Amino acid sequence: MGKTIMVIDDSATLREIVGTTLKKSGYTVIEAKDGKEAISKLAGKIHLIICDINMPVMDGITFLKELKKNAAYKFTPTIMLTTESQDAKKQEGKEAGAKAWIVKPFKPEILLAAIEKLILP
Repeated sequence: MGKTIMVIDDSATLREIVGTTLKKSGYTVIEAKDGKEAISKLAGKIHLIICDINMPVMDGITFLKELKKNAAYKFTPTIMLTTESQDAKKQEGKEAGAKAWIVKPFKPEILLAAIEKLILP
């Protein structure tokens, strides 16, 4: 069985693009439309999370802080995939535990390279 990646973004189109890219590379994908839904879908081994920042209900930074409180997912690497490119936001993301920051629009090969570098064994 392949590794599982959770994709959290309020854009269904973006979830589909990222999901297709990941599935073609052999990953299993769990999708969520916001941080709250993502928390409810946490189950079993998740090897990596790709998360947007700006989402309704629960934004990416809040989700990350909540995720780190959960012992089972405390060390799950998270890549922020967002339109935000400000250093202050990046710093906030880093402090919350983000391992990488990729600005939209993104190149699939850059995303896949980051995943390969960070994904849990």
